[in-house]
Amino acid sequence: MPVSPSSSAQAAREVVARRLRELRKGAGLTVTELADRCGWHHAKTSRIENAHTAPSTTDIRAWVTACGATELADDLVAQSLHAESMYTEWRHRVRSGLKQLQDSAVHFFRETRLFRVYSSSLVPGLLQTEGYAAGVLGISARFRELPIDDSAEAARARVDRSRVIHEPGHRFVLVVEEAALYYRVCDEDAMAAQLGYLLTAGALPQVSLGVIPSSTPDRSQWPRETFHVYDDKLVSVELVSAQVRITQPSEIALHLKAFEQLRSMAVYGAEARALILRAIEALS
Repeated sequence: MPVSPSSSAQAAREVVARRLRELRKGAGLTVTELADRCGWHHAKTSRIENAHTAPSTTDIRAWVTACGATELADDLVAQSLHAESMYTEWRHRVRSGLKQLQDSAVHFFRETRLFRVYSSSLVPGLLQTEGYAAGVLGISARFRELPIDDSAEAARARVDRSRVIHEPGHRFVLVVEEAALYYRVCDEDAMAAQLGYLLTAGALPQVSLGVIPSSTPDRSQWPRETFHVYDDKLVSVELVSAQVRITQPSEIALHLKAFEQLRSMAVYGAEARALILRAIEALS
């Protein structure tokens, strides 16, 4: 069972916190004595040691100096930066607008050879039409109360980015829950166009599109949060408040295990098309 991605990011922070606490204790310093040497309040030391506050690079260098272990500074700084980079709050990522968020991934998409996507709630972004994407991104813009709603421009950028699906040298293995075909995130015409496009895109030779029927008995995995696996190098998980980027091999392996179990429950080809056609019929 994959661990929660937010828990993974917190666990990475706790490793850094534990190492800093061990350094302090190894140097024979109390919480207050270390704080005095670093020039801050002792409460800050406790917050860092309990992983409630992420230490800055300056904090780490002051800490190791106070403990007489400056040779460990670079390693601890790198470890701390990795822990924080795993968990990126959406409010920082969307600061420059939703369109910029789509554009920022274009180069990365072109470098990726194998895309594996599991989605429990939406049509995967790689297969979204402009109308459907505008609906999804519009909901996001309103929820995050963005000062500028550029969801229409972002939808066009998402579709442009997704043209990678037609470029040679890439494979796409996509698995969606049947329920995702029914969620009305846009108007009826846009939903019909989106579902119709799934019939077309799902037939492309480089695309494997599976749908997990809602009636699947004896599931080996319950519906999970949406996640994307890029080659075997990165897992990206989208949460309400943040995007988590996972690069640790053991955690990537857990997500791949979950993906394979989810993929094994899906239906493909004519059976998948039948489920999509049923969703189209339900629109009227």
